[in-house]
Order: sequence, then structure tokens, then C-alpha cells
Amino acid sequence: MKNIFLLFFLFITIFSFSQEEDVEGLEKLPKKEKPSIELYKIYTLEKDTVFLDTTLTIKKEYKFNMLRKDNFGLLPFANEGQNYNTLNFGLNTNSTFPNFGFKAKHFNYLEVEDIKYYSVPTPLSDLYFKTVMEQGQSLDAFLTINTKPNLNFSIAYKGIRSLGKYINSLTSSGNFRFTSSYFTKDKRYILNAHFTGQDIMNQENGGITTTSDFEISDEPYDERAQLEVYFNDATNLLKGNRFFIDHSYKLSKDNPNSLVFTHQFNHEYKFFEYNQRTVSDRFGDSYSNSIYNKTRYNHLYNKIGVAYKTKDFGNLEFFVDDNKYNYYYNSVVYDNLGNIDVPNAINDRINNVGGTYTYFATNLVAKLLISNAITDQSISNIEAKATYKLNDDYNFIFEYQKLNSLPALNYTLYQSNYVDYNWSNNFKNEKLNQFKIAANTKWLDLSFNYKILNDHLYFENENNDITSLKVKPKQFENTINYLSFQAKKEIKFWKFALDNTVLFQSVDQSSDIVNVPQIVTRNTIYFTDKVFKKAMQIQTGVTFNYFTEYYANDYNPLLAEFYVQNQTKIGGFPMLDFFINAKVRQTRIFLKAEHFNSAWTGYNFYSAPNYPYRDFIVRFGLVWNFFQ
Repeated sequence: MKNIFLLFFLFITIFSFSQEEDVEGLEKLPKKEKPSIELYKIYTLEKDTVFLDTTLTIKKEYKFNMLRKDNFGLLPFANEGQNYNTLNFGLNTNSTFPNFGFKAKHFNYLEVEDIKYYSVPTPLSDLYFKTVMEQGQSLDAFLTINTKPNLNFSIAYKGIRSLGKYINSLTSSGNFRFTSSYFTKDKRYILNAHFTGQDIMNQENGGITTTSDFEISDEPYDERAQLEVYFNDATNLLKGNRFFIDHSYKLSKDNPNSLVFTHQFNHEYKFFEYNQRTVSDRFGDSYSNSIYNKTRYNHLYNKIGVAYKTKDFGNLEFFVDDNKYNYYYNSVVYDNLGNIDVPNAINDRINNVGGTYTYFATNLVAKLLISNAITDQSISNIEAKATYKLNDDYNFIFEYQKLNSLPALNYTLYQSNYVDYNWSNNFKNEKLNQFKIAANTKWLDLSFNYKILNDHLYFENENNDITSLKVKPKQFENTINYLSFQAKKEIKFWKFALDNTVLFQSVDQSSDIVNVPQIVTRNTIYFTDKVFKKAMQIQTGVTFNYFTEYYANDYNPLLAEFYVQNQTKIGGFPMLDFFINAKVRQTRIFLKAEHFNSAWTGYNFYSAPNYPYRDFIVRFGLVWNFFQ
């Protein structure tokens, strides 16, 4: 927290000095027109650049949520700030290095690739506000400034607090981020850096105990706080701090063919803890009268590379990286004979060597990445991607990945005060072959995803009973084939439009390990017009969301993981949202009646077994951009 305040103070100080300089020079400078919106640039480490967009489109409606991105394929839980069940298996990703785990806590956790960098001609701020389910609000406040044309700072904080409708379902989280970008005037040296401090806390009730009370929803159970839940005093927390630097130096000043030296540094500390004052029989026997589990994780990463960049033949880079991590507890677990059954730590050092080649042509961008471990771990990664733009109406993308990755660390080691939740495993590496093809045309946007999974890791309840959870990590020894097609099309007529997204999924496997809904669809019909002498743009319509019944993964709050179950199906219920949105200058206002059909179509809607989906609720909010 001290580091956060220090960075905030530094940013405000620089901002103040820059403003003083501007004020002193105001009388000397001629009055200028407002800068073009295209000068407000947002980019990633991969140099994917977009301009600030203050328009009101249907995509803005889809992104008006806590994640600030289109969440098609994700099914939210009842309270804002809880986790999501994944309907689209194609959204799951693997990494070469072993990650921390506890995946259900990471939907709202900003990773390195989620951080954006900025270049703006004048100070820019962005304010997001949205009401929540009960007693709280969701807020994301952002400010960025270029103190010089080649030096940018940004500071932002996203916070949410929502009591929720159900017993013991409070959510409270904060995501602080600070970024800086710099380049020399000759652009030979380029720097992007950021700091994040994040904490994500959820009260966990384990779901409702009696689904029949919810599905009838007569008094008093139409008041959701009257429904009995499994846990009344359980809480889990994910917290992490990260320092990140990515910089490069070009050896030649004027020659377009030149050597470039690159370096990337990432230092991150995380911990996950689970607290429960009253022991629950649902998790089995325990070593103590109250539960306090804490898993800690330190990660230090360095990557050094040298690239040869050419004007006509593309860029070739070779790199070596060093990944050091320590995943640990403050105790060990002994067996009945006094021998160590579960150790307290996993720590390792992994070194990779690899290379990338990027080729640029008039309408084609192609990239190949190859990396392999030179230490004892047998991990490797091959990625190929090609983008071909025929013209403004036709764009094609091909991607291939072959990955041999280490298991997430909580699959390998976990400790708890609950007896059944202690393990130390030696799983095989997971293997992935993946093909992706996308065609974006003026007629239709199509995407195809095919995954071949070997030695797939997952969690499973050994008791096969939702009232008794003995969830353990497992490894599937056979091959899983996953296939998906997704189609998007917006049809416009006069001031009306119909926006459609349909996902089809199929899995070929000898056991039901990867369970997915066969069809997921979102269809929005809406009307757009300008009113009040064209001073305001309005957009109103209805969104229909639906997915077919399937054995959805259930949620275990002790592990903050979803686990495979094949006893209870969810799905097959329509979700209708009515919205009225408006735009005045750079302000966009959103009003939505969410799931307004909940009382008409029956109370059989769930986000996971025993976890009801959201009831009808009216929420509003805004996104407001300020320009200097």
C-alpha cells in the first residue's frame, strides 16, 4: 500500500508541474484546435494500437460490465464481482510455465497482457460507474497524461463492493494500476513499465442447500436472503503485486536494418487464502476447529533477446529467459508413521531459449515463435500466426500452437486444515495442439477452433455427491478432441439492427471430462436514433442469451476452482435483457433491466449446480471521458 501511495504522489507531482508549465506558456501560444481523436492512442506490448473510441455502439453495450470487455461465453454468478462459469471452452488458455492456479479468482485479475499503455496529446480520463445488486457500487477511474510527447504516465483504480442478495455473498475487490511509457526522440530506446496491486475478496456460501425452495420462489423464499446456504462465515481472498518492465534499444540510428536489444522483467507476489470460522462437514474431517489456509507464490522472470530488424525481410529475434518461482506454505503434513506426506514448497528455475520471426508484406503479417527449455523440464512451445487483409471487407487469420506445459502449481501441491485437501502429486506435462481459423467478411464473421488435448488436468469430486465435497486433481490419460464454430452477423435496416452471435461446440472423448453446452447464442435487436436536435444519441433494444443444457462444472470455494460433475445439468433457460443507452458528447449512459423474464419462464436458472443465476434487476451506470 505504501508503494501505491508513493506512485500516486509521484504521478500527481509530475502532473502538477506539467500543468504549471502549460499555464505559464498559455499567453505565448496561439489558441489551438482540439486534437484529433486519433491522436489518443492505446496500445499493448505487442504494439496492437487502437484509438480512443467514444461512440455508442452495440459493442459498448456488451462491454459495459465489471470486466470491461465482451463476456460472451462467460456465465456470471448471482452477485457482481463473483466468478464466472465458462460456457465457451475455447476461452481457456494454457501457458508454458506453471501458473499459480486458483483460476476462478482470476477472472478479474489483470495479467501482464491485460495492461494497456497510452499516448495522448492532452490529459485524458475515463470514469466507469455501475450500480450493483445490493449496498455498493462498481467503479473504474483512469487518468493518463503525456508530460512530454515521449513520456506518458497513467494511473487507475477499479473497485467494487456489493452485498449481494444471498447470505454470505459479499464481494469486495480493488485493482490498482500505474503505467509509464517512454522513448528517446530518435526512438532508439523504448520503455513500457507498470505496477499493479490487486486484491479480490469474496464471501463464499457454497450455494443454496435446497434448490426446490428456490425453484418454487414462494414467500418467504422470493426474498433470497431467506434461502439456506452451506456456509455462513467462509471467505477467500486473492492478493497480488507486480512490477513489470519491457524495454528495447536499437543499435543503429538511421539504418532501417539494425540490431535491437530487448529485455523484459517481471516480479510478482501472490497469495490465496481461505478463512472459515466454523468447520463444515461438507469438506470432511479437519485438523482444527477453524480453517485458515494460505498459499503463497513468488515469481521472478527475466527475458533477454537480440533482434535483427530489416525493412524488406522482416524481423528475426533470438532470446533466452529465466523463470524462477517459489510456491509455498509455512508447514508440512506428516503421515501416520511420522514421515513427510505433503511438503511445504515447490521451487524451481526454468530456462528457455527460443526465437521469433515476423514478416511484413503489403497485406500480410506472419509470425513464428519457437521456444524450448534448456533446463531439466521438458517444456516447449511452437506458435504460428498469419493475418491476411484482402481489403477493408475481407480479413483472414490462421493460428497454430503446439504446447508442452507444466501443470498449474495447485494441481501439484496443496495444503489445508481439511484432511482430504492435502496432496503432493507428480503429474505429466499437459500437451496441446490447437488450430484456429477466422474469416471476417462484410457478409459474415466466422471462426473455427480445434483443440487436441493429451494428459489433460482437471478437478473432480470423488464422492459424486454435491452435499459432500472431496475434490481432487486428476489427469486424463486419453485424448480429448474439442471443436467449435462461431458465427457473427449484424443486419441493419433503417434505424433498426439485429446483432447475432452463435457458438457451436462438440467434444470427442472416452469419458465426460470436458463438458460444454452444444449451442451458446446471443441475439440483440435494437433501435438507434438522435434526439433533442441531434444533441443526444439513444440506443434501445432487447438482448436474448441462451445455452443448451449440459453438465456444467461446479464451483469449490475452498480451492477457488471449478470441478467436473456429471449428476446435475443446468441451462436451457432464456435470459432477456432490456436496455436504453444514451450518448451526450463524450458521456455514455446505460440503463438495463437484466433478466426481466425471470418470473415468467420459471425459476430453474443456475450459473452452476446449487448456484442460482441472477434474478430480475434494474441497473444503471455511465462511462465518461474527460479531455483537457
